[in-house]
Amino acid sequence: MAKKKEAIQQLVDSVESLEAKMKELRKAQEIFATYTQEQVDKIFFEAAMAANKNRIVLAKQAVEETGRGIVEDKVIKNHYAAEYIYNAYRHTKTCGVIEEDPAYGIKKIAEPIGLVAAVIPTTNPTSTAIFKTLLCLKTRNAIIISPHPSAKNCTIEAARIVLEAAVKAGAPEGIIGWIDVPSLELTNTVMREADIILATGGPGMVKAAYSSGKPALGVGPGNTPVVIDETADIKMAVSSIIHSKTFDNGMICASEQSVTVLDSVYEEVKKEFAYRGCYFLDKKTELDKVRKTILINGALNGKIPGKSAYEIACLAGIQVPEDTKILIGEVESVDISEEFAHEKLSPVLAMYHAKDFQEALKKAERLVADGGYGHTASLYVHPSETEKIRQHAQAMKTCRILINTPSAHGGIGDLYNFKLAPSLTLGCGSWGGNSVSENVGVRHLINVKTVAERRENMLWFRTPEKVYFKKGCMPVALDELGTVMKKKKAFIVTDSFLYKNGYVKPVEEKLDEMGIQHACFYEVAPDPTLQCAREGTRQMAAFEPDTIIAVGGGSAMDAAKIMWLMYEHPEAKFEDMAMDFMDIRKRVYTFPKMGEKAYFVAIPTSSGTGSEVTPFAIITDAETGVKWPIADYELLPNMAIVDVDNMMEQPKGLTSASGIDVMTHAIEAYVSILATDYTDGLAMKAVKMVFENLPSAYANGAKDPAAREKMANASCMAGMAFANAFLGVNHSMAHKLGAFHHIPHGIANALLLTEVIRYNAAEVPAKMGTFSQYEYPHARARYAELGRFVGCVGNTEEEVLEAFIAKLEDLKERIGIKKTIREYGVDESYFLETLDEMVEQAFDDQCTGANPRYPLFREIKEIYLKCYYGK
Repeated sequence: MAKKKEAIQQLVDSVESLEAKMKELRKAQEIFATYTQEQVDKIFFEAAMAANKNRIVLAKQAVEETGRGIVEDKVIKNHYAAEYIYNAYRHTKTCGVIEEDPAYGIKKIAEPIGLVAAVIPTTNPTSTAIFKTLLCLKTRNAIIISPHPSAKNCTIEAARIVLEAAVKAGAPEGIIGWIDVPSLELTNTVMREADIILATGGPGMVKAAYSSGKPALGVGPGNTPVVIDETADIKMAVSSIIHSKTFDNGMICASEQSVTVLDSVYEEVKKEFAYRGCYFLDKKTELDKVRKTILINGALNGKIPGKSAYEIACLAGIQVPEDTKILIGEVESVDISEEFAHEKLSPVLAMYHAKDFQEALKKAERLVADGGYGHTASLYVHPSETEKIRQHAQAMKTCRILINTPSAHGGIGDLYNFKLAPSLTLGCGSWGGNSVSENVGVRHLINVKTVAERRENMLWFRTPEKVYFKKGCMPVALDELGTVMKKKKAFIVTDSFLYKNGYVKPVEEKLDEMGIQHACFYEVAPDPTLQCAREGTRQMAAFEPDTIIAVGGGSAMDAAKIMWLMYEHPEAKFEDMAMDFMDIRKRVYTFPKMGEKAYFVAIPTSSGTGSEVTPFAIITDAETGVKWPIADYELLPNMAIVDVDNMMEQPKGLTSASGIDVMTHAIEAYVSILATDYTDGLAMKAVKMVFENLPSAYANGAKDPAAREKMANASCMAGMAFANAFLGVNHSMAHKLGAFHHIPHGIANALLLTEVIRYNAAEVPAKMGTFSQYEYPHARARYAELGRFVGCVGNTEEEVLEAFIAKLEDLKERIGIKKTIREYGVDESYFLETLDEMVEQAFDDQCTGANPRYPLFREIKEIYLKCYYGK
């Protein structure tokens, strides 16, 4: 068997050798990127095991080389970096498909980032190297390590141990690399040419990482302030702080830098610190000596991080017991000019006095601002003091807020709280100038590709709970109010014409028969106003009905719906409810629940609007002129009663306008991008019924009750269709034609109808409507389907379409509809003057969104002009 050739580590001591090493790393990573989860997990395991086995030798080497820290504590750090990181991510998917939801068609795929540049500090030279190399192995990334010059040998040794174990387990040769002779130039090169930077170090290094032009995951400086509340367990608090602050001589950046104690427990806390081996500096001489030792020329003295309290005291020229745990300076100022207010990375602690909890919070806030934005803050308090915990969390601009926890151990996670992710790189968010605000883990070292398959969202079909229809059915349907529902008081809403002409009388007689009290509001105008609705609501509130009965056409229905809404929810704002939506299920505003005070009954007296089965209402503010279009299924009537006896005496003009409105409702619902199988049948049947019955209903009126009844049914069916499929640009344009030039709504629809059909039927429109179920432009085919259903013939869709348009034009002529807008007396100069404003408002109309062809301004303008002048 041939002996495997050992890879020779090329010394990296120059830009050229570094670039060559990074090229090798990229090649290795390309291979590693093809590995399966099973292969990666095996490598991850063996690397973690190797690091763990060598935790003691690496700890010794780190202390020997740097002269900082405590061997036994560095053993724990190394152990943590290997064991806790492995345990946290052993089952985490980092290869291939990591998440999938077939029902929603979403698949998330993990990909490695590539080459990671890892800057390693002197404070944690081996544990951080273990941590970062393990993360990269789990995520199939290559890593190039830039060690601190004063800790390069132990850092490289940690990386070498992990690399050898990884390669032995099957990882590509050279998947981990390092700089042998570190320098600022080489570190900057690494950061500039890698794909992402994992930076752990001082503020200068982190800033350099973020300034490199590459994505960076860095940590800000820590200046952890502790508050000890009067309700805290003093022994636990003091012992926890000592445990944390003395761990590895305070070199974990989350360790406590100051403690602020409330007045009532200050002496007790001080006594406990002293009892536990801490030394309080004499304010006359010792305090200033240590101050001058902490900072040199405004920066942390590089000689004190990781040194013992005794060693730092010797540097300062003061005498303390050799076993002193922490040097504590009782100071007053939290200003940056106070040396004790800085991060010290050593067993030196500032202690502040606060008269109450609020003062303690303010001091902690300032200490965070002095140099610890985003890092860590700590509070010792009785667990029941939830309000104080809340206030503390709200006040601290830090990403880790630890309660009753040693901050060095607590901040790195998974030791004192098992849902805080274990990490040796603690993100500080935007407060600390970082890109992440949490403990860095494997998810920060992968790119996630999201594969989103086309899906059609759940559709709907909403109608009133009860729809009753048949000639003479009204008294039978109303009977339910008394015999079944046991209603007591009914409020009728109608207009003065219907009231004076006896249309309300049969309703009132039936209510009297059942012993239901009733009142009637009959002041609804043809274009109902908000002021009218408010007066009706005032009367309604005074009467306190449990039933509302709307009798009339669209205006009475709209007004009654608005009164119902204001009666049940006087707090509702029209400007919120009228906000346009793209999808009614996703609108920003959530409509209030209706029907809690009153049951709503709709009885139409015309065959046109379909309002008795729709969730729509329009109200005009007479003072401002603003029209509020309200749309929500909460506005659906509870009961609709379609009794043609209420529609027999419609005048010819109303029959014509309302009848062609029914036709437009049905056609637009059929070609809408939201049309469904449930709405199609209703729309098609309504179209056919209008063709077959409107001419006779128009010509003969009450003399042809069958035609009248068919039109009543067609109106209701078309209403149910467009209540769910919605309408289109025909209605958008008709709304504005009516608003600007006072053309009756049905007539406005008729004038636009065939021109809009031609427009929508384009096989190659400039833009099509947007809805997941609308796959491609097919309005022409849909119009042709309607044409064939009503008897139009042709060899092609185009021929059937033309026959359908001709049939519609013939119908319009038979019911007295003129050919052009101009023929209705609209002044040409005023029409042209208002044209652009009409176009913009029509484009922005709620109905436009469901149109099969998404209209451009110029296209709407062209349709208006054609319909004004004729062809």
